[in-house]
Amino acid sequence: MSLYNKYRPTAFEQVIGNTEAVNTLKSLVDKDDPPHAYLIYGPHGCGKTTLARITAARLGCVGEDFREIDSADFRGIDTIREMRNASAFHGLHGKRRAWLLDECHQLSRDAQNALLKALEEPPSHVYYFLCTTEPQKLLDTVKDRCFKVEVKLLTEIQMKRLLRSVVIAEKQELAKDVYDQIIQTAQGHARTALVILEKVLSHPPEERLQIARQSVDLEAKIIDLCRALVGSAQWHKVRQILAGLKDEQPESIRRAVLQYCATILLSREDDRVAAIMEAFAQNTFDSGFPGIIFSCYAAVKGT
Repeated sequence: MSLYNKYRPTAFEQVIGNTEAVNTLKSLVDKDDPPHAYLIYGPHGCGKTTLARITAARLGCVGEDFREIDSADFRGIDTIREMRNASAFHGLHGKRRAWLLDECHQLSRDAQNALLKALEEPPSHVYYFLCTTEPQKLLDTVKDRCFKVEVKLLTEIQMKRLLRSVVIAEKQELAKDVYDQIIQTAQGHARTALVILEKVLSHPPEERLQIARQSVDLEAKIIDLCRALVGSAQWHKVRQILAGLKDEQPESIRRAVLQYCATILLSREDDRVAAIMEAFAQNTFDSGFPGIIFSCYAAVKGT
C-alpha cells in the first residue's frame, strides 16, 4: 500500500492543514439538519476526496451506504439517472446514504442538468459530495445548490509536520536537507510530497537527497515541454522531451501544461497558448501517455 493511502486521514482530527475547511465541515455535519450537497474544490492532491469521505462517515454513511464515483466511471446522464434511482432507497447499514462524484467537472452538460434535479430535491436521507479541481467548468446552477468548501495547498510548516509524522510512523529517519527538498518540490501538494517520500525511503540514507532531487528534474522536464509547445518548437524537439517523461503520470503532465498556459493567458492575450490548452482539454484516464503524445502533436501542428 502506498504511503498516501496508508496514512490517509479517516477522521477530522487527523487532518493536517486546511483548518478552515475542516472546522466548517465539522460544524455543518453536527447540525440537526446538515446540508445535503457539498462542493469541495481546490488543487489536486490536497485532500478533497479525503474530506468528503470523512464527512460522509461522520454522517453515518459507511460501507455500501457510501458510493464513490470517479471520472473514469462517468457515463454521462446514465450515471446520474442510476444515482437518482438508487437514492429512493434507504441505506443498508444506517438511515443515510451518500454519493461522492470525484472530478465532477468531467460530467457533460446534460449530466450536470440531470444532477441539478437531484440537488434541488434530495431525499432527506441522501447526501451528495462533488469534488473537483476545476469548479469553473460546472454549471452555475449546480454550484449554487451546493455548500462550497475550498481546500488549499499546505504551508511549508504543515508539509513538514505531515512528512515527519509519516517518517516517524515508518520508524525511519530523514535528514533536514531531504525534508527541505521534498517540500520545495511538492509546492504544498500533500499527495505529491508523500509520493516523493515513498521513493526516498526506499533507498539508503546516503542516496536519499539525490532521489529527492530527481523529482526536481521531473518538474524541469515538464517545464521544458511547456516552453517548447508555447515557443512553437519543431516536433523532433518535443519528441525528445517526451522521451524523458514516458514513465510519469500522464494526467499530471496534462494538468501542468494547462496550468502553465493558464498563467500566460491571465497575463496577456495569446491565441497560440489558447490552442495548446484546447489540445490538452481531454483527460488521459483512458488514453494514458499516448494521449499526451497526441495532444503534443496536435498542439505543434495546430499552432
